[in-house]
Amino acid sequence: MQFSKLFLRMKDILTKKAIAAIIISLFWTDNSFAVSVKHHFDSTVGIFNAGGADFTYEVDTAKYAVHSHLYTMGMFDTLYRFIARYATSGRIEKNQMKTEHYSYEAQSRFSKWSKKVLYSTEGLPLKSISTKNGKMREKLIKTRDDIGGTTDLQSVFAAMARQYLQTGSCKSVRKVFDSKRRYNVIFDDLGVDWLEKDERSPYFGRALKCSMSIDRLQEEGDDLLWKLTSESPVYFWIMRDKESNLPFIARVKVGKTPLGEMNVYTTEIEVSK
Repeated sequence: MQFSKLFLRMKDILTKKAIAAIIISLFWTDNSFAVSVKHHFDSTVGIFNAGGADFTYEVDTAKYAVHSHLYTMGMFDTLYRFIARYATSGRIEKNQMKTEHYSYEAQSRFSKWSKKVLYSTEGLPLKSISTKNGKMREKLIKTRDDIGGTTDLQSVFAAMARQYLQTGSCKSVRKVFDSKRRYNVIFDDLGVDWLEKDERSPYFGRALKCSMSIDRLQEEGDDLLWKLTSESPVYFWIMRDKESNLPFIARVKVGKTPLGEMNVYTTEIEVSK
């Protein structure tokens, strides 16, 4: 019984936006973007093959996009089938990301739900439109005094990728408002590391090791990932594609989950420039 509860709790790890923004996304082709890097991932949790994912960031001088696609595999797919697609896009003004579009669609074995968020010209969320099993709900998003200069979580990773392209460092603090909670995402540069060879991924060698953690700013959240990322960092390793010299995420590690350590391995990248 306890073991089955742990599997149900893994839903929080595999479905929340933070992990989607870190390790997964939906590929979206738009040749007007100057830079596009698509990742293909496989992930393990403890001894289990947990799922697969794609992760794409696209950046230009004036706009950006980040897209996510997540799907369970193996035993996780048998016990809790889950598929999700996330999409975020926006513009870049005065070195600041301003979200213009955010949406996701998700499906389990018995349910299907979606959400779209409408934004102001300043990149602040105004209204959400959500559905669950065919029922639609619209909700106005209350404004707050502390949300100026914030963006959504996926846009944070577009900003980090853009910064790395410009400076070669991931160190930054990004302000996030997800229409419910206001928090900071903190990236730290941990220096050059040697990524060991692993049969799950062709990428190994010299890489920049970074960490990501969440400063909750006294906000509350009931999902497991929210607790994990605010209590201990998520580590990831950045390498550069040999042909294009563009950065990509080679590996991700989440040290604590109910079923053990979570590792995400990049199996392939697709680059356009």
